[in-house]
Amino acid sequence: MSEIQPYTSGSTLVPSSSAPWSQHGRAINRLASSTELATLTAAARAQVEQARLDAIDQVAARGMQGVAMVTQFEQQLTQAVPLAASRLQALGDMHALQVAMEISSFTRGLGR
Repeated sequence: MSEIQPYTSGSTLVPSSSAPWSQHGRAINRLASSTELATLTAAARAQVEQARLDAIDQVAARGMQGVAMVTQFEQQLTQAVPLAASRLQALGDMHALQVAMEISSFTRGLGR
């Protein structure tokens, strides 16, 4: 019975909260949490950028399709009425310029 010792708060048998292994454990937990947060933040940013690029692709493709259709119509009308060629070309150029301005405006409107 003489070997039994009473418990005291300063006893080395019970780990204290300032023990090195608990400090390391907290540091590792903080590091793991910050790493996970950084990874999730990067993934979220990537998804947002992908959505922006998809939207720009769709608008640009529609713009190119419109310019191609107007150009084809311009050529058909030029063959039918050769004297109107310069005026038709001017209208086609204005249309193409306006489409380019709309696409540019759209991409600026997406914001960063």
